[in-house]
Amino acid sequence: MKVAVFSTRSYDRQFLELANQAAASAHDLEYFETQLNKKTASLANGFPCVCIFVNDIADETNLKILAEQGTKLIALRCAGYNMIDMQAASQLGLKVVRVPAYSPYAVAEHAVGLILMLNRKLNKAYNRVRDDNFTLDGLLGFDLHESTVGVIGTGKIGTIFAQIMQGFGCHLLGYDVYTNEHFTAIAGAKYVDLPELLAKSDIISLHCPLLPSTHNLINQETIKQMKQGVMLINTSRGQLVDTRAVIDGIKTGKIGYVGLDVYEEEEELFFQDYSDGIIQDETFQLLQSFQNVVITAHQAFFTKDALTAIAQTTIANISSWEQGNELTNEVKIPVAN
Repeated sequence: MKVAVFSTRSYDRQFLELANQAAASAHDLEYFETQLNKKTASLANGFPCVCIFVNDIADETNLKILAEQGTKLIALRCAGYNMIDMQAASQLGLKVVRVPAYSPYAVAEHAVGLILMLNRKLNKAYNRVRDDNFTLDGLLGFDLHESTVGVIGTGKIGTIFAQIMQGFGCHLLGYDVYTNEHFTAIAGAKYVDLPELLAKSDIISLHCPLLPSTHNLINQETIKQMKQGVMLINTSRGQLVDTRAVIDGIKTGKIGYVGLDVYEEEEELFFQDYSDGIIQDETFQLLQSFQNVVITAHQAFFTKDALTAIAQTTIANISSWEQGNELTNEVKIPVAN
């Protein structure tokens, strides 16, 4: 089956090709480096399946174009599906499948890496030594042992992150609409309401999906409830955080450290090379100008284990649809009661 794969890089091709070759029936994959948007949707003309990633735009306009061109299946190479208008997809008769889990360890470990870098100023220390500067002024950190870590979102990733932090000897507070027995099984971990988590946590890490109820979960009001000098980590979705509110929090000292692998307006930036140009996003430029901010470009998922799992599940999802089998990873819109 012909599959148009958008937003691809060399590593996407490498792992998708390996998974496709190993499949019982290989597909005809055509790769496009460009993002899916209203200007590029025509590239998928005649393709029954379109495969997209986190920053592709699958709104009603683009989905209509795809459907009119013969697309029947949208295969997501990720767990989140906030980029797709599910109501429009359902009305257009488009099936949507995703990769619900790949390597939760990859994302959890990256969050811990951001914490260590921010706390011990590893980026600054590395650059100093490269410049033959061996002074320690300005590199003071704190013991993670006995610190209180708030985990917002205690699914697979959040729980694995909590397990790692428990290994450092941290106290763990969790907040989630749905409780997870694996989280409460961690020694010393307990659920609290959101205001208590915000007020007591030295480190707050976000591991929840982007939903209408979680959009800008971190905002002016919730930041006011946090401890002075709190560390904020986000490896989930950029729009969980009101970036301007975080910048204000940094300026006042309420937020002492920020580690981000995602950004509110990242679709115009991440996975692109702007090293020879000028970034027009003034908010992003201001954010990364602070010495206590570390930003990585949506790479928390980026391990060979995760890419292997993503590719294998994506190819399996496409094969299941082609063969008329049950779509175990189908995304469905909630049915109103």
